[in-house]
Amino acid sequence: MSDTAVAPRAEEDKILPAVVYGLYLLGFTNGLTFFVGLIVAYVNRDAAGPINASHYTFAIRTFWLAIAWFLIGLLLTIFGAPLSLLLVGIPVLLAGIAIMGAVGVWFVVRCVLGIYYLVRGEAYPRPRSWLI
Repeated sequence: MSDTAVAPRAEEDKILPAVVYGLYLLGFTNGLTFFVGLIVAYVNRDAAGPINASHYTFAIRTFWLAIAWFLIGLLLTIFGAPLSLLLVGIPVLLAGIAIMGAVGVWFVVRCVLGIYYLVRGEAYPRPRSWLI
């Protein structure tokens, strides 16, 4: 018999990061749960293990990058709307709408990928990236 025992792998609780992703996705229906998910991620990030900390960092960056790009799209839309009456603002208006739509798709894809890695029990590989 061997004296070497295999230590059981310490597993982190996956519930709170999953709640954050769920709140983010639910935010498309009411808007408020985006902020609740952000608060949960900030509160739990420092005490989390390395796997969950990467998911919290990823979720926090996802929120702030989405807000920044959404505001850029919103400003372009607001600026282009009155100018579209003169037909010169139509490209600006369409660019703003396209940016806001792309941000929504990007946000959902990042949340789904975060859930994917969380279910597999893996840290998110690039939590500080801008893309996916």
